[in-house]
Amino acid sequence: MIGRAVRGILGGLLMGVAIVLSAIPAAALESFTRSSLTVETAGGGKYRFDVEVAETPAQQAQGLMFRETMAADAGMLFTYARPQPASFWMKNTLIPLDMIFIGADGRIVNIHANAVPQSLDAVNSAGPVKGILEINGGMSARLGIRQGDRVVHSAFGTAK
Repeated sequence: MIGRAVRGILGGLLMGVAIVLSAIPAAALESFTRSSLTVETAGGGKYRFDVEVAETPAQQAQGLMFRETMAADAGMLFTYARPQPASFWMKNTLIPLDMIFIGADGRIVNIHANAVPQSLDAVNSAGPVKGILEINGGMSARLGIRQGDRVVHSAFGTAK
């Protein structure tokens, strides 16, 4: 019973955030710093992505909402100061995304492929993560990116 109440409160808060964000005019949207990262696969592949970095709570709440397209080599990197469990949804997100959950050591903890646009279903990390990389839906499978592969970026102390 308490679990339902807590979920109800959290759901209400998330819905409130979504309502506020959906009412924000395009001119008021957050801007992001840009960076690049590389995903190194166990099969020897190295794939570079130009990413926008979402560090602040406002940037993370907005994420890739309202985008109609994204370049094949683009993405968004969400970063946290400390590893923590993460949960995302796709409200107001118009394109399918692969969500790559990354541990503090830069290793991929889990991947949620092809998150459904506009879905309110929670997409969760399989454990504590320091970052999440969002790329176009299906890209992880096309490139052979899997759990255990390595993300090279300064956020994980893996930059060369």
